[in-house]
Amino acid sequence: MTTDSDTPWLTDQEQRAWRTHLDVSRLLMHQLERDLQPFGLTNNDYEILVNLSEAKDHRLRMSDLAAATLQSKSRLSHQITRMENAGLVRRESCESDRRGLYAVLTEEGWDTMRRVAPHHVASVRKHFIDLFTPEALASLRASLTPVAEHLRKHRGSL
Repeated sequence: MTTDSDTPWLTDQEQRAWRTHLDVSRLLMHQLERDLQPFGLTNNDYEILVNLSEAKDHRLRMSDLAAATLQSKSRLSHQITRMENAGLVRRESCESDRRGLYAVLTEEGWDTMRRVAPHHVASVRKHFIDLFTPEALASLRASLTPVAEHLRKHRGSL
């Protein structure tokens, strides 16, 4: 590896922290995905169901849903098509904007959400929340909040 003396390389402690974060992120998302498989859902499916279940009238404009789930409009469109075929969501035209579309949670999607949510929460608890003391969890949140805020600010500038 070529080194540049102006590059502020990570210290051993920083490198270990960074790699631990990467390991936890990958391993946790993999485990949560595995725990959703018996329900025929992916993490992306579940995230969309959560967003729609929490939205007014269980509906969101596709562009807003794409932004909320950090997906391109094209990728979200393919995802919604798969979820439509499964009966979880449907698309509706936007009356105020002919080009706009809504993603709407169906009754089957709502029933799926209510059935799966307790299992998902149990998985999140087992593999993440319950591994921390309340103090450590508060510290983790405080530590990660500036990173989340920084990344939200820079999200549109990439």
